[in-house]
Amino acid sequence: MTYDRYGSDVLSGDWSAPKGGRAQPAEAALELVVEEVTTDFCGAIVRVDRDLDTVELEDRNGKRRTFPLGPGFLLEGRPVILHAPVRKGPGQPTRTASGSVAVQGAKARVARASRIYVEGRHDAELVEKVWGDDLRIEGVAVEYLEGVDDLGDHLRAFGPAPGRTVGVLVDHLVPGSKESRIAANVAKSPLGRHVLIVGHPYVDIWQAVKPPRVGLERWPSVPRDVPWKHGICQALGWPHRTQADIAQAWKRILGTVTSYADLEPALLGRVEELIDFVTTER
Repeated sequence: MTYDRYGSDVLSGDWSAPKGGRAQPAEAALELVVEEVTTDFCGAIVRVDRDLDTVELEDRNGKRRTFPLGPGFLLEGRPVILHAPVRKGPGQPTRTASGSVAVQGAKARVARASRIYVEGRHDAELVEKVWGDDLRIEGVAVEYLEGVDDLGDHLRAFGPAPGRTVGVLVDHLVPGSKESRIAANVAKSPLGRHVLIVGHPYVDIWQAVKPPRVGLERWPSVPRDVPWKHGICQALGWPHRTQADIAQAWKRILGTVTSYADLEPALLGRVEELIDFVTTER
């Protein structure tokens, strides 16, 4: 063996490589946990926008942030260059937005006589977005009432009966509220045995969307003399002077919802309860 008194050639190999190694390409696959190096924000990938060339991360506290795809990320401590997943042929989803097992190739069932009532259009749109696939399989129609003040009249006109049940989802169903009194009156009436009224504690269905989805830590408190939705838009810095502004705000909020994971548990359980009630023979 010969001894090299001058040691190895310092220029041999990739002497200019950074200590952490050179960044390697990595597919921005959903649920992959990465860290953005300039902000130290670490989270799982929940969305990739091909049009905007961005990736959205969610940390363990439910907070979400959006970053440009490309360099500047760490995967298991190693630098990577994130790119959008390679497009594949149409696949078969295994789960619906509600988390139920997807039934492949199933056609919508002929509508049952039973119904689910919700208070307003926004409630109906949210239920459709998350539970729509399940409701079509079960043949359950969702109708909105534009408030619950006339719930009794709607029920008498519908005529609940065995095999013709009604589930009702009510906003702000808390002790002492107007909604709770209406629900109690229906429950005591002759129609009550064929009607299930459940509700969530929120002032409006908007609050059932987890606040981090719209960039809030919590939904703000709105003074009683300010229309609630207008107050929320004002707190978010969104236009709120006209009904068109409110409609656009709801469109933005609804656009953040992709599955049941974006909603509060207080709503999830109640909707599942209603679906069970109207699909069980009584």
